[in-house]
Amino acid sequence: MSSPADSCTGRFAPTPSGALHFGSLLAALASFLDARQRHGHWLVRMEDLDQPRNKPGAQDQILQALTAHGMEWDGPILIQSQHQKSYHEQIHHWVDQGLAYYCDCSRQDLTAQHGVYPGTCRGRHLPPAADHAVRVRVTDEPIAFTDRLQGKISQGLESDIGDFVVRRRDGIIAYQLAVVMDDIAQSVTDIVRGADLLESTPRQLWLYQLLQAPAPAYMHIPLMMARHGQKLSKRLGSAPIHSQAASASLFSALIVLDQQPPATLRGAPVAELIAWGIEHWQPMRLPPSREILQQIEIPE
Repeated sequence: MSSPADSCTGRFAPTPSGALHFGSLLAALASFLDARQRHGHWLVRMEDLDQPRNKPGAQDQILQALTAHGMEWDGPILIQSQHQKSYHEQIHHWVDQGLAYYCDCSRQDLTAQHGVYPGTCRGRHLPPAADHAVRVRVTDEPIAFTDRLQGKISQGLESDIGDFVVRRRDGIIAYQLAVVMDDIAQSVTDIVRGADLLESTPRQLWLYQLLQAPAPAYMHIPLMMARHGQKLSKRLGSAPIHSQAASASLFSALIVLDQQPPATLRGAPVAELIAWGIEHWQPMRLPPSREILQQIEIPE
């Protein structure tokens, strides 16, 4: 009989393109509390495949921030760039099977298609080339799942997305493939992440089907939007969280996640805040929306 720890594995998978900001903290904390309350494992993975976006020292900054905020991970950290061979082998296997194909369409070619790939290269049988993307074939059979917070989601990939990229024209492995293969390799059972990735989930579920692997349970939490209406992100230069303000940041994060921490916890040690959060985690208190407006001052 499996133990609770065997039945639940969550993860946090940041991109080392900058220090963690408050929006990243919300996603990390929600994932951590969700796994730990069920006595599960919690893993950390560095999604560093897009090398031009990575910043020197960002990985260490992220790990130090997680530790300072009381979120200790289990086992070794998976570094995506160290697993390039397995991604490429899978792509070649799909091409050989006729499940994927090479594509030389440019962004300009696709501009008029409103985000839906029309299958231009599907029957062209292009040969391998370093500057060709690789697309995986899809059908329009609905891909449906029930998100733990957002409810039932369904999408017809062929009509809404089209055959999608698993290797970009610059040779970089696409997020959709890497994240699925990594979650399978790490036996991840429960994914808690931001609602900006909700629309990617049907594509990922399609890849789980192709890989004949069981899909995890998903919960997409609302994104915290800054007062000017943009989401907090590294790309937009959102302010990083600081270790010296870890207690204040955690208390604020629990408030934004609508966990209703008692006022007596304000200023409490990090370990006490984390312990309270694990014991009292109630994800269904989160609003089933995709965005929430910043209502509090973020600690600096």
